[in-house]
Amino acid sequence: MTTTRIRAVGLGALLVTLLAACTATVPAPDAAEDRPAPPADRPVVDVAFDMAPDLASATGIETVRFTPDRQVCELVFRTWPNKPTATRDGSALEITGARVGDTALAPQVAPDPTLVTLSLPACVPAGTPVTADLTFRLTLGPDSGERVGYAPAAGTAWFGTAFPLLAWVRGEGWVRDGAVDLYGETATSEDAALTLAVTAAEGQEVVATGSAAGTATPAPGRVTHRFTAEAVRDAAVSVGAYDVTTREVRGVRVHVATPRAGSRATGDEWIDELDLALERHGALLGAYPYPDLTATVVPTQSDGVEFPMALQFADDRRAEIPGLVAHELAHQWFYSLVGNDQATDPWLDESFATWAQALATGQEDRYRLDRVPRGLRGRTGEPMEYWARTGDFTRYVRGVYDQGAAALLDARRRAGADRFDAAVRGYLRDHAHGVAGPADVAAAFRDVPEALEALRDVGALPAD
Repeated sequence: MTTTRIRAVGLGALLVTLLAACTATVPAPDAAEDRPAPPADRPVVDVAFDMAPDLASATGIETVRFTPDRQVCELVFRTWPNKPTATRDGSALEITGARVGDTALAPQVAPDPTLVTLSLPACVPAGTPVTADLTFRLTLGPDSGERVGYAPAAGTAWFGTAFPLLAWVRGEGWVRDGAVDLYGETATSEDAALTLAVTAAEGQEVVATGSAAGTATPAPGRVTHRFTAEAVRDAAVSVGAYDVTTREVRGVRVHVATPRAGSRATGDEWIDELDLALERHGALLGAYPYPDLTATVVPTQSDGVEFPMALQFADDRRAEIPGLVAHELAHQWFYSLVGNDQATDPWLDESFATWAQALATGQEDRYRLDRVPRGLRGRTGEPMEYWARTGDFTRYVRGVYDQGAAALLDARRRAGADRFDAAVRGYLRDHAHGVAGPADVAAAFRDVPEALEALRDVGALPAD
């Protein structure tokens, strides 16, 4: 996720800084060739949405098959549209039925409305596959500023992390971090093989996480759109009166959905910016991890939101788009390719994404340690619960996005771009398709003491 503080940069300055970035960044090899394949025993998730004609709601069916690496006596799912910032806008997600085999299970909702537990009739040993079948109902808030909502006047809907999300992480078990009353991400999940189906009215466009896998006509006037993805930890969908612009750039099929009701920039202009960002991030981080990339313009949002293979963008002024695009696209490496516990360690994706955005757009001077307010210094490693207690999203941005990026940029200057960038690429390679933690970053920088020192100083890593 990005913020208006991060984004503004003039187009004239952008051209100059991009040229400077070309000389300041040593191109990386195509890191796709040495990244590990997704785990063969990763979860398999099949999700189908059936949209209401007015796009205000959907019913859904989900099948999850996974093999736990430790004994489980229950299943835990997260219903993130029930977090406070989304429910205030009128959104909700309810699991209406659940089964494991022939046994019906009663969903147990914790005091945290995003946490749903299904108690199994008997404990399942480690290494034993488990299959759960769920039904659910999704309600979209009208004109929401969140990642889940619909625009009645424009005839568009957008929703991400809007199905029951399996909360399992191998090596750790169930992740039960509480939802917080603050905009920002708190989801944590494993990579999964995904099949996604969205049924909507004929004539409505559908774009989503994954690669298009054909359509079907289940009933007159209804079309089912199918998508597949080899390994993603989350998903997003957009449905309705959109104009969809598609172009292949740098070997990636890019699809941009803009509301037919109008937007400030065209689909082609958005793709031009994504093309530049793909070039810059590819040189720094290695190849973009997926075959497709979808972006949706959501006029009711103020910033941007990331999902694997999919982005949501505010309807920004043209001059603000480069920073917004560069930040959200960077999350395809930091959060999508390499996951993290976004509730416990939000800096792991936001600080690195802001660092990559700064390098891609020549905005390094925006992120300086001497500009961090005194009360926020040393707080980069704090969890989302801490930032929610402050009740101030701007403090979260200054403490995590800005301070973390400033530390990384300072360390890169002192260590040298070659050494620093190689360590980052090693981190992305070694933890691709996994869920990393602060100790993994420390291990990646073991030969870059400048980075360890900088991250300890801002509280992202524990002191020696």
